[in-house]
Amino acid sequence: MLKLHLIKLKTSPMLFIEDRKYADLSVSELNKYRQKKRILSLLYKHEGLSTQQISKHIHVSIPTAIVLLNDLISSKYIISKGIGKSKGGRKPLIYGLAKDSLFVIACDMGRYFTKMTIFNTHNEQITSLKTIETSIDDPKLEEKLFENANELIKEYNIPYNKIFGIGVDMPGLVDSQKGINYTVKDELLQNIKTRIQQKFNKLVYIDNDARMQAFGEYIFGKAKGKNNAIVINWNWGIGLGMILNGKIYEGTTGFAGELSHIKMIDDGGLCICGKKGCLETIASAHTLIKYANDGIENNVVTQLKDIKKTNSDKLSVADIIAAAKMGDEFSISILSKIGMALGKGISYLIQLLNPEIIVLGGNLSKANQFILTPIQQALNKYCIEKISSNSEVVISELPESSGLLGITATLYQKVFSDMIT
Repeated sequence: MLKLHLIKLKTSPMLFIEDRKYADLSVSELNKYRQKKRILSLLYKHEGLSTQQISKHIHVSIPTAIVLLNDLISSKYIISKGIGKSKGGRKPLIYGLAKDSLFVIACDMGRYFTKMTIFNTHNEQITSLKTIETSIDDPKLEEKLFENANELIKEYNIPYNKIFGIGVDMPGLVDSQKGINYTVKDELLQNIKTRIQQKFNKLVYIDNDARMQAFGEYIFGKAKGKNNAIVINWNWGIGLGMILNGKIYEGTTGFAGELSHIKMIDDGGLCICGKKGCLETIASAHTLIKYANDGIENNVVTQLKDIKKTNSDKLSVADIIAAAKMGDEFSISILSKIGMALGKGISYLIQLLNPEIIVLGGNLSKANQFILTPIQQALNKYCIEKISSNSEVVISELPESSGLLGITATLYQKVFSDMIT
């Protein structure tokens, strides 16, 4: 017998099959199952479609489409959204996904903290955002995710059988097909997907954080409608996601985009990757904080001295940006310094890839003009003007949610994807 899992409905049999062994299904049952998932996938991508549009997309007759739609309505996966416009003749009924039919858990991992929330099929965040202290090397990662996910599920009264999957984006060399993060130091802990799957017993998808942030920007943000875009997550590291010819570029093994570890300085500072002089060592949040602390120790005149004392002898990126906005010359100068460094790295990308747009996200992007100006100065210095003039550098409008939205959209595509036989 096939294992059936996920939503148990009183009105109809379960739609989703947990494993991928379809031997017990007849050809007609298998085909019907596939057609229903295609409809759900279509309705996820489109706000609403008519019977005629659906029949055309999935290549079935209108009567067959009506039968499939009625099944999905009785299963409460889709709803009628009312009457659509007509070019003549009878106005069509429009169908869309039901908001409360199924949900996914989205996790956006940083180097030290992870953000978690739950989205519905309309890409709406339906719970608060949890911040979890964990990392890719945490041996209790899956336990922490499971514990916090359950808190959200209980707090917002979401039936556990309506949770269809969990998606996690994370820094590192991530093989999304195998679910392995090769950057995790302990090889026994590298198979993140298996660890999470054993805890949740749900569909699990993991991917690189910068790649998912790029996808989020491409679907919902500043890179929407751009066939060639670069998205940079500028934080403790410098993550790079690329949209090339309208598709996420992963490279041969899925490891494309390691901008952070491009060597920029011979005999430079030691990077976390083990090499010296990487871009991360001269243009990251760590570097900015180091410049600030070094300046304070050398008695530079700056407001950061008082801010540091107030904050228990610690400085944050937000502190430095705030000081710059208050006119602190030293803060402005160190933001400019790392902006110039990143701008040089971006100049290489522009000349190699010729993108339409470069979207900056992450904590450092919040410095706005204090980093945009030096980045542009670096592009003027290092780029061929004919190439760089066609590449716009902008600040993300989704700095906190692009990764969450990207992993959510990808996970729903997995949920609704056709079967692999």
